[in-house]
Amino acid sequence: MHTEFASCIKACDECAAACDHCATACLQEADPKPMARCIALDIDCAAICRLASGYMARGSEFARRMCAICAEVCEACGAECAKHQHDHCQECAQACRRCAEECRRMAA
Repeated sequence: MHTEFASCIKACDECAAACDHCATACLQEADPKPMARCIALDIDCAAICRLASGYMARGSEFARRMCAICAEVCEACGAECAKHQHDHCQECAQACRRCAEECRRMAA
């Protein structure tokens, strides 16, 4: 693993796990319909975080560009999750913000 990417890889992996948890928890709400955008963004965010993590772990020439896209998705997911008062949404929003920060730093 490239040490320059270590903290960003960790943030991406943690964000993906938080997004998976949030999506699952949202689906278990009494009325998941209002959570549809949250769930969709959780799924997108988890996928892009895992992809970015892999690009960085491999030292791909496209890692920095992937991090820029990942930051964009994380910001959107974090903003949506922050709108909901469920603990899992608030925790996911925090993980997304951390990941977006790390990814912006890597993309710069």
